[in-house]
Amino acid sequence: MNTPWTEQVDRNCPLPEYPRPQMARSGWACLNGPWEYAINRSTRFPKDFDGEIVVPFSPETELSGVGRTLQSGEYLWYRRTVSLPPEYAGKRVLLHFGAVDQAAVVWVNSTQVLSHVGGYLPFEADVTDAIENGVMTLTVRVTDDTKKGGHTRGKQKRRRGGIWYTPQSGIWQTVWMEAVPQSYIKALRITPLYDEAAVEIEAETEGEETAVASLGGQDYILPARIPVPGYAPWTPEDPALHGFTVRCGEDQVQSYFALRKFSVEKDKKGVPRLFLNNRPLFHNGLLDQGYWPDGLYTAPTDEAMVYDISTAKAMGFNMLRKHIKVEPLRWYYHCDRLGMLVWQDMPCGGGRYDPVIVQGPLVTGIHLPDKAYFLFGRSDSAARAEFRTELAAMVRHLYNCPCIALWVPFNEGWGQFDAAKMYDLVRSLDKTRPVDHASGWHDQGVGQVKSDHVYFRAYRFKPDKKGRAVLLSEFGGYAHQVLGHTFNAKAFGYKKFETPAQLQIGLEDLYQREIGPAKVRGLAAAVYTQLSDVEDEINGLLTYDRRVVKIAPEIMQEIVNVGK
Repeated sequence: MNTPWTEQVDRNCPLPEYPRPQMARSGWACLNGPWEYAINRSTRFPKDFDGEIVVPFSPETELSGVGRTLQSGEYLWYRRTVSLPPEYAGKRVLLHFGAVDQAAVVWVNSTQVLSHVGGYLPFEADVTDAIENGVMTLTVRVTDDTKKGGHTRGKQKRRRGGIWYTPQSGIWQTVWMEAVPQSYIKALRITPLYDEAAVEIEAETEGEETAVASLGGQDYILPARIPVPGYAPWTPEDPALHGFTVRCGEDQVQSYFALRKFSVEKDKKGVPRLFLNNRPLFHNGLLDQGYWPDGLYTAPTDEAMVYDISTAKAMGFNMLRKHIKVEPLRWYYHCDRLGMLVWQDMPCGGGRYDPVIVQGPLVTGIHLPDKAYFLFGRSDSAARAEFRTELAAMVRHLYNCPCIALWVPFNEGWGQFDAAKMYDLVRSLDKTRPVDHASGWHDQGVGQVKSDHVYFRAYRFKPDKKGRAVLLSEFGGYAHQVLGHTFNAKAFGYKKFETPAQLQIGLEDLYQREIGPAKVRGLAAAVYTQLSDVEDEINGLLTYDRRVVKIAPEIMQEIVNVGK
């Protein structure tokens, strides 16, 4: 199933854009494109390879050129030989992987340079000492068993169907390398201080040199709290970004920040709401799965990612809830520059989910304490520890992104455990954003927001007894099947409509009768399910192939802005 961008993919170097916009430096090289691959059951380097795979598309995808699912007990191997450019001589060489699902071991020539577990976050290694005569042969071995181990897996499932999707494996984000001097910048931490008209910038460095930021014609030794007088605040309507440079000896990176503030406060009537820059702002949101029929987790092109964000914005939405997935950093960059708020979910993991636990509350409204690990598929203590580590890593990884307005550690009890402690963990790492500790149900009574999912019945707003802001973090899911633009003959959705006109009437009624009155009474946010169709699910406002917009953006904009 193709998208409008499938044929635009350059097999020799797909997704060639610089992958880390908030820490950009020259002297880098994209390693996407054809690699050798093999799938076998041996831990030894393959003597023969099965053919070519187009990185960074998983072997299960159409765009990879492979079309094969990695099975339990199998190893997926990649190999590519790279000759370093002359300008790399005398410098350190860093090798980066945007994301590899699930466990990866990497060799440069005959030297193992790193191993990594976790399918959603980047990792890197200094590979300088493993390079031989300016040449490195990269070998990557991947294992991925979606059913076993309790690792984070998101919405992948071996037996896909309904709200669970085709599993994938291997490299699914950009692979790249860069050359740096002996002293260099490893990471930045950027904290906007809206009320102080300032920004706090910290740098993690390697070597003896001091990091210095240049902003507004002035230099500041880091860490520093830097004044930004007369700044333009960041809002969805005017997403002002401020550029700056950081130097460390001969190393230099370009970055940006935004002056904005997220908080939960009471409005003039004493109603707790989500605030942006000390003013209440209703988050008009869409659930966004981030799946593509030709690339699964991986968008075919940078323009494809922009299309989704821009279309949602044209429809009147100011927020996307990135659902159970972590995107490449370029996706967040586009949200930053286009003015799209993001609620960031943590991908779920754990063992098998009991339908009574993860579906029952939709009907019963019963919330259970999540210390009973076995009920939530969380009996494995090692998997729980792994989740905590990955949750903290995700928050650190995305901390600098201006667009992220709220963190979501758990959704509908999927592998939920110790949510109150996870709330404390996230807040210890980031005090600048609210946290929805348990989206949907199994509320543990903590935090500044209460989160509800409502399908199959009319939504009626009720203030939270604990005085938290109330979020309708999922609702709707209205389905309309566009023939010729579906993944298969199945049609999953929460309410079905035969024609676009009927869908439009249904949406108008939904927003006018339920969302509009709830906003007036105190609802702080509403997240409609969903942006696009995904496989069996046909409840998107766009078809899965992104070729049909089911409701014209200008009409949808009028619908969702009811009661504004």
